[in-house]
Amino acid sequence: MFRQNPVLQYSVALSMLFILFGFFFTDTLYKVASSLLDFALTYFGWFYLLTGTILVGFMVLIAVSKYGKLRLGKETDQPAYSTISWIAMLFSTGMGVGLVFWGVAEPVTFYNTPPYGDPLTAEAADVGMKHVFFHWGIHPWAIYGVIGLALAYFQFRKGLPSLISSIFYPVLKDKIYGPAGKTIDILATFVTAIGVASTFGLSTLQISAGLNTLYGIPDSLTTQIMIIIIATAVFITSACTGINRGIKYLSNLNIALFLGMIIFIFCVGPANKILNILFTAMGGYANDIVSMSLRLAPFSSEDNAWITSWTVFYWAWWTTWAPFVGSFIARISKGRTIRQFVLGILCIPSLVSFIWFSVMGGSALHMIHDLGNSALLESINTNIEAALFQFFGYFPFSPVISVLAIFLMLIFFVTSGDSATVVLGMYSRKGDLNPPVLLKGLWGLIISMAAVVFLLSGGLEAVKTFSIVVASPFTVIMLAVIYSFMRELNNETFDALHQTSASEQIDDESVKVRKSV
Repeated sequence: MFRQNPVLQYSVALSMLFILFGFFFTDTLYKVASSLLDFALTYFGWFYLLTGTILVGFMVLIAVSKYGKLRLGKETDQPAYSTISWIAMLFSTGMGVGLVFWGVAEPVTFYNTPPYGDPLTAEAADVGMKHVFFHWGIHPWAIYGVIGLALAYFQFRKGLPSLISSIFYPVLKDKIYGPAGKTIDILATFVTAIGVASTFGLSTLQISAGLNTLYGIPDSLTTQIMIIIIATAVFITSACTGINRGIKYLSNLNIALFLGMIIFIFCVGPANKILNILFTAMGGYANDIVSMSLRLAPFSSEDNAWITSWTVFYWAWWTTWAPFVGSFIARISKGRTIRQFVLGILCIPSLVSFIWFSVMGGSALHMIHDLGNSALLESINTNIEAALFQFFGYFPFSPVISVLAIFLMLIFFVTSGDSATVVLGMYSRKGDLNPPVLLKGLWGLIISMAAVVFLLSGGLEAVKTFSIVVASPFTVIMLAVIYSFMRELNNETFDALHQTSASEQIDDESVKVRKSV
């Protein structure tokens, strides 16, 4: 498995080095990462924001351009999955865990510490919800989509391996099979492993907090490690069944539970208020998306600290997930046109996220701001990991929906790990779409051990720190992806025009021959 496979050798070595250093030199690793983080945020915060804006602009423009009609595959290929299953799989893989974790916590946190203005006011609630939509709207899906679209194009239309290096064939040509291409694939594999591990740590923190709230189980490192062990066993087992069974069925179940929870809270909660919040926040988001996308606060250290700790963190976090989610989306998107791909990626998951935050976060804000529930605000500020369960405590059938929430998080955990092992297996086996079980199991163990390192290093803050640091080199690669992809699209368009002209010339010659006869 390792012989003559430098991508697997070096990516596993890098990952194990990170894990071992994290186990034995936890404090040192965190201090080094924190120093690198401070440097990145101080000097390159603008670069993260600019990159995110460019990626969104690229995805929108390519969807409405003449390239939108191109199919990701042969012209006779049709989508392998129904639209519903396709959306369910990309949504579960893309950000399901994060939505559950931040659904209540982020809107309330922004109400308490808004990006600007006075806290604990109506303005803070409106501004906070607008920024929640900004963080979970089209920007993350554009970051995922650029990688997914380019990979699907080169994989299914050009017949190249399912590797990040394949995207750079127009620039590197056959060098993608040499050291240059392998370096890109090693970096993508390592970034993917660490990005997935960071979210595993996030999921574990919330599941552990939920078990503590519901059943008094100690919210300790031991409990968290046991959660990781159990979830790892489940998702490795699921990964062995393949995409058409394990991931597909779990993703569909996930969406059903997710939508069921939304409908329940909407029906028993402040429905009219939720709708008002949804449309108001969507309007503010649409109106201010450009200014929010490029906003820094060079003359206010406090406001700038908020932007770097939230917006820049999110852009970096999505980037660590881009190789993984992009590859998985590409894997399930054969047969769709570029326009179908972009519209499906940008619009539907963003809308579902808006509804989720309006229902969960909007209901919590209503209870705190309108009904004066200071106890809920205090409990969320004190223990952000348990925010969702504290919120559920004010609704009927609280124990039932809390258990369902834990189950939902566990399935999101499993589907993310499931698809991650498939993608990491593809990267480390020369683009093999069906990597062997042993290889998927190896990557499952590695990302689970890396998740433990995040917990040892400081939980949520460690997730933020390592995500930005690890994502930094790959952010540059994201911009290079656009250049290489457009270069190939222009070549294809030229070839098509050339073929059309040649056909027309042949037809003219045929007409002349017939006339002469």
